[in-house]
Amino acid sequence: MIILKRPKEILMMEEPNRIVAECLVFLYDIVKPGISTFEINERVENHIVKSGGIPSFKNYNGFPSAACVSINEVVVHGIPDRNRILKEGDIVTVDVGAYKNGYHGDAARTYPVGKISGEAERLLEVTKRSLDLAIEAARNASLLGEISHSVQEYVEGEGFSIIREFVGHGIGKNLHEDPQVPNYGLKNRGPKLRKGMTLAIEPMVSVGDWRTEILEDGFTAVTLDRSLAAHFEDTIAFTEDGVKILTRLQ
Repeated sequence: MIILKRPKEILMMEEPNRIVAECLVFLYDIVKPGISTFEINERVENHIVKSGGIPSFKNYNGFPSAACVSINEVVVHGIPDRNRILKEGDIVTVDVGAYKNGYHGDAARTYPVGKISGEAERLLEVTKRSLDLAIEAARNASLLGEISHSVQEYVEGEGFSIIREFVGHGIGKNLHEDPQVPNYGLKNRGPKLRKGMTLAIEPMVSVGDWRTEILEDGFTAVTLDRSLAAHFEDTIAFTEDGVKILTRLQ
């Protein structure tokens, strides 16, 4: 069941999503060679808590940390570790969730670590662009499938692959709500887009095979062929004034 939010509820969602956006912005300054994934997580958790929020991901289905920190071939749900040190040429995705005012915010970015390869740079550019195109489709579409199709058409047209096992989702009082938001599919499919819907749209893109596997820790998802993967995510709301991106600072 898709839960439509009243204007007052969307206003209440702005704060947790702003906290998430603030985390993603300051991470551009601290994601550098030599930092551990544990320290990245610590910085994120501290900011959420100091802002009066609660980390959405911590203890969610047993996940141990406030942020998912995923390096190179790790698509999503990487567990922060004191011994995982970022090195020159890595790419790292940080996925952040915050809970405040009874609602969740959720977004992710993939960051370059120092100077990265041309292939990695292009992967980041294409994945970010696919998210922008998905949001643009949301502004003009009538069915959810048009969002999904816009991502697949662009990403595959650029020679990359769409991860299929993980998809976007509705969000609100619950971190994951209906509807699912795949990053692939046909235009004329899915529920009608309506005022009051709040969605986390999150393209996940790989250089090689789209298939993934879960490591022994039960959380970390990696590309099956260990090719590089990137992940960009924003939470949006369908309001009386159109689509609003809640996880980008104005």
